Amino acid sequence: MQFAMTEEQQMIVDTTRAFVEKELYPHEALVERTGHLPMELIREIQPKAIEAGLYAANMPEDVGGAGLDTLSWLLYEKELGRANYALHWTCVARPSNILLAGTEEQREQYLYPCIRGEKWDCLAMTEPGAGSDLRGMTASAKEDGGDFVLNGTKHFISHADIADFSIVFMATGEEETPRGKKKLITAFFVDKGTPGFSVRDGYRNVSHRGYTNAVLEFDNCRLPKSAVLGEVHKGFNVANDWLGATRLQVAATSLGRAERAFEHALAYSAERKQFGQQISKFQGVSFKLADMALEIKAANLLMQEAGWKFDQGTVTEADMSMAKLKATEVLAMVADEAIQIHGGMGLMDELPLERIWRDARVERIWEGTSEIQRHIISRDLLRPLGG
Repeated sequence: MQFAMTEEQQMIVDTTRAFVEKELYPHEALVERTGHLPMELIREIQPKAIEAGLYAANMPEDVGGAGLDTLSWLLYEKELGRANYALHWTCVARPSNILLAGTEEQREQYLYPCIRGEKWDCLAMTEPGAGSDLRGMTASAKEDGGDFVLNGTKHFISHADIADFSIVFMATGEEETPRGKKKLITAFFVDKGTPGFSVRDGYRNVSHRGYTNAVLEFDNCRLPKSAVLGEVHKGFNVANDWLGATRLQVAATSLGRAERAFEHALAYSAERKQFGQQISKFQGVSFKLADMALEIKAANLLMQEAGWKFDQGTVTEADMSMAKLKATEVLAMVADEAIQIHGGMGLMDELPLERIWRDARVERIWEGTSEIQRHIISRDLLRPLGG
């Protein structure tokens, strides 16, 4: 097994980190203090990301992306993850891979404009009464004269305020299973401005300032059948086929922030003096640094193994859940310990630590809570034993 990065991967890491430090870091204070990412700033940074080859780098080469393998993409995501989330996600956009499931006509309308930086997408699954239990969604789409009529509410929908269209999952029927009736789900493209579709401001969030969430409301929103993404009643198939690596993306961006926090803690402990010596000389600090380094390395190895196995076609749900679970919990620990090492200064907004600490909280909730990840891992362990 090869643990070293290839020359190409090292170049990707170096290029992405240089871009993040030069083009994104200088604007973090503005976004953090105002809670707003101005569109003029997005339009200023976006062409620089496109020129650097970093924009839509998650996409295959044949549609205009960088064609990165999964492991290289995760290394790239980790570097982007060091910066404020709104800045790296919006200014260096990575359109959802689910757009690749569309027809050629749908690609022309939605995918290619996103890759060129002309449009943004958003993904709408979560509802007020259906978070982790997506089969429990009540928002529905019913056939009517060859069209579909959508009704219901979605919430916690990231960056829907600037998205030109939404990929919306709706209940379109039921099926009988050995465990009773289950909802059939269908995915739809819904353009902003479609009659019956409205986007409202969401909730004020302690994590990821400037990265907004919204409430989507559907009131007899009529769509043609051509708006279906994939097949009718096969929305979960589309999601499972094209969204599988999103947990690894969360792991990667979490590790980027964990490493940045650790670097601050390491440097500060070597400079700060108390009682006539560097605080790194005290075991209370040095042991924290050792634990932080150990946990970051363990999380990195889990993420990299899962990324490598994803490309080999051998990755399991448990592999991805372990990577996501470990990385997000390591981020929480490292952010907290980095602040502890800095003392009161760690909570001041002159440093990125208080932001990293706040931002860490949501990572154990979205893309599947830590409890859901543990359920997936334990189910994988017990299934061969009949448990």
